[in-house]
Amino acid sequence: MSIPSIVVAVKAVIVQDDRLLIIKRATDDEIYPGTWELVGGKLDFGETLEQALEREVFEETGLRVTVQHLLYATTFLTDSNRQVVLMTYWAHPVATTITLSEEHSDARWVTADEVRQMLLQPILDDLDSHDVWTLIQTKTIN
Repeated sequence: MSIPSIVVAVKAVIVQDDRLLIIKRATDDEIYPGTWELVGGKLDFGETLEQALEREVFEETGLRVTVQHLLYATTFLTDSNRQVVLMTYWAHPVATTITLSEEHSDARWVTADEVRQMLLQPILDDLDSHDVWTLIQTKTIN
């Protein structure tokens, strides 16, 4: 029997010209292979949430970002012994040229309509329940 664990993770809502950046997990990924997601990952010991997000975005996409502020926080179980605490931030790209890590097979800047066909429903539910698309379209994020 494994010991229950809690993982802290950060994700980024990165927008350029009203399009959201999403990335696709590699087909050999251990968790959710071949699925689309927001950019981000796990917090390393000693990092701030913002430092972790900047590092993860750079590792996964080669992008440098400026983390603006927290959009929402949520938690969920990935199995009966693993809970994830997820903090999702608004982040502004310094540049838009992407260099993917080996953990991912594709990256796209997508519209609200396109993203609804690509992201998993729990991710869409979180974005919708926190009015993220309204914020993107009205540019009410600083």
